[in-house]
Amino acid sequence: MSPLTIDSTIKLSSGNLMPRLALGVYQSRGVECQNAVSEALKVGYRYIDTAQGYHNEDLVGRGMVESGVSRSKIFVTTKYMPSHTVHSSSSVLEVLRKSLKPLSKGFAEDTQPYIDVMLIHAPWGGAKGRAENWKALVAAQKEGWIKDIGVSNFGVKHLEELPEPVPAVNQIELHPWCQQREIVSYCEKNGIALQAYCPIVRGDKKRLSEPKLVKISEKHGKEPAQVLIRWGLQKGARVKREGSGVRASTRPYSVLPKSVTPSRIKSNSEVYDFELDSSDMEALDSLDMGASGACSWNPVDAD
Repeated sequence: MSPLTIDSTIKLSSGNLMPRLALGVYQSRGVECQNAVSEALKVGYRYIDTAQGYHNEDLVGRGMVESGVSRSKIFVTTKYMPSHTVHSSSSVLEVLRKSLKPLSKGFAEDTQPYIDVMLIHAPWGGAKGRAENWKALVAAQKEGWIKDIGVSNFGVKHLEELPEPVPAVNQIELHPWCQQREIVSYCEKNGIALQAYCPIVRGDKKRLSEPKLVKISEKHGKEPAQVLIRWGLQKGARVKREGSGVRASTRPYSVLPKSVTPSRIKSNSEVYDFELDSSDMEALDSLDMGASGACSWNPVDAD
């Protein structure tokens, strides 16, 4: 495995590069959100993850401008929140367009507005609804203002039902207690990049006090949250043995820790001066509880 840095990226199926570390802004509000985005970009993050359902795209846009980092050096993902009912692809497309202005406002006038990745936030709407939503994303990508398209919280069934093209990304809850192995395996086999949300289990004190995690943290002189982020960064990138040979995974994870605290934003990025060894990874892997280990909504089994 080549050394990881804050500048490490994943090559998506389109050929575009996606940073491995992102700032998540779920439930971030007001100036706190704006400042968090600006601070993250100033300390080296180059990826911000938001969503229409977070109601803070405008704050993310302001924070990006405030950081002084050029738009071309920032990678932004947002998400369309689907309905439980079916809507035509043309009506969904108009909703998608609403994300473009708040995430582009304030940059130089000669900067062509665009979004790096747009995801369908959940697998709601049934097979027909998902298909219509996907057609809208495909249309937006063809128009050129969205570079890559993908999904979030999609299980294998949902992925298999989607019309072409294959999603570039599937953003799902991923951490040692909820490893979603079936979905991960399917995505790896089909060239779908994985984004790991809730990588530090929403700061759950009980899980951050897990003896195996604490032991590894003390071994490396790192905080439990930093070890969890490092686990996510290494998880998909580990070299896997196949018979007498080895194969490096081509589907490493992108990891999305969320914080609005400047010191925590910085510490969450300080995960590149140590490496978890095979015994560390195996100990953390052993914590998997399947679906019951989720700490979020995790609607991957929706109809």
